[in-house]
Amino acid sequence: MRRANGTEQEFRRTIAQPLRQRLIEARGIAVEQRTHIALWHGPARLSTEVNKPNRGAVAILRIDLPRFFERRNCPGAITQFLAQFTEHEPGRCKGRRQFECLHQQIGGAGQIALGLPVAGPFETAVCDHVARGKEDRIDHCSVLCRSSPNAYLSTMRPEDILVPTPSGVCCKPGGFHIDPTRPVEKALITHGHSDHARAGHGAVLATQETLDIMRLRYGDKFAGRTQTIAYGETLKLDGAQVSFHPAGHVLGSAQIRVECSGLRIVASGDYKDIADPTCAPFELVPCDVFITEATFGLPVFRHHDAAGEIAKLLHSVALFPERAHLVGAYTLGKAQRLMAMLREAGHKDPIYIHGAVDSITRYYQNRGIDLGEIALVRGANKADLAGHIIICPPSAMSDLWSRRFPDPVAAFASGWMRVRARARQRGVTLPLVISDHADWDGLTATVSATGASEVWVTHGQEDALVHWCQTKGLKARPLDIVGYGDEEETDVAGSEAEA
Repeated sequence: MRRANGTEQEFRRTIAQPLRQRLIEARGIAVEQRTHIALWHGPARLSTEVNKPNRGAVAILRIDLPRFFERRNCPGAITQFLAQFTEHEPGRCKGRRQFECLHQQIGGAGQIALGLPVAGPFETAVCDHVARGKEDRIDHCSVLCRSSPNAYLSTMRPEDILVPTPSGVCCKPGGFHIDPTRPVEKALITHGHSDHARAGHGAVLATQETLDIMRLRYGDKFAGRTQTIAYGETLKLDGAQVSFHPAGHVLGSAQIRVECSGLRIVASGDYKDIADPTCAPFELVPCDVFITEATFGLPVFRHHDAAGEIAKLLHSVALFPERAHLVGAYTLGKAQRLMAMLREAGHKDPIYIHGAVDSITRYYQNRGIDLGEIALVRGANKADLAGHIIICPPSAMSDLWSRRFPDPVAAFASGWMRVRARARQRGVTLPLVISDHADWDGLTATVSATGASEVWVTHGQEDALVHWCQTKGLKARPLDIVGYGDEEETDVAGSEAEA
């Protein structure tokens, strides 16, 4: 506490009077999940709401907050003071124990019951520093005073909004999961890859392209009901607001922004920050907490220029016109990107595809993406395939299917081709370092650009990226969610995950 006006004696009498009247009892502090003032977001997001405090709640008269902001441990500092304040009151031992355990109960933030039973300058002391500046102080003080006799001062934790569960990341205020790994009542899906988009949910919210791709892969009854959301559109789902933003990963892929009580979290899904002619480019979404993938979350993974890799492929085709070039690429996203980039590079010959690539490729074309002349391998003469590029799922390259081609050159388009041992293990003679995931530089640049003070890392090389974030002064943690596969290692024809 601190004195605002009057003498020290007057100040003590003002506090002693409500104590004698038993208006303040050191029995506990009311803690709720709802948030009304987000301390770290400044005055623009400050709001109050009148609530009835729990039985035994403590009315806090005056609090000096500068030290609390510097330490970013407001509940710890407040509870320490209140424990000392109750030393000479009845039941002081019990009160001290309750206050000391409060910080453990609510972590680094939470909600404090703020009673305003006294008049005069003491009412406004709490909001002096919450306002974060003299120009806003009067307005915020008056708001708090009008909320008398009982208001609540609180901070929302990210864990109060999103929490990792066995089914995936769950939003408690909104009642939904993001990319759940098992059937749930309400699912928000970032994109159509099989390790993120699963069938069997009660309701699915996703972009139109993602819903269409899920229908192609799982059938019309892949979910109880579906709802389409456009990029940039905002929806209110119970206690949370959500919006979808381009992730640059594949057609229809999205980041999901979740906002609750002024705290903004962005779940990236899979993303890349480089140009792709087949999907909307990645959009940077400022946030407080960023949930990022880390498929290539090691410094060794710095992807080559994709256009240069396409040039390498075309050079090999020109060098060996008598041989077919069999290119392994994942059915959703990577295969279509290769086709579009080949066209951009001036390749006008027909591109042959495996049957597993056909339906998604036709869908891309129906969405207005120019892929040029595409032909199925099925029915083509072996001799006619010499000097042509054939795109297939990676699993087909080691199948009997691949033996129909004349002396094929085995190529594989993947970020994992940066590791030569992986290419040798697959029998790849022409590795193409082309990925639909951000590399190490892309991951670190994106994390920095979001402005997030906290980063959650999921599926991939989590520990390395967590360590990098911590060296930059960011709070970071791995989510360790089971169920998101290594996309480039779990592909199977007809039901593939992509890289």
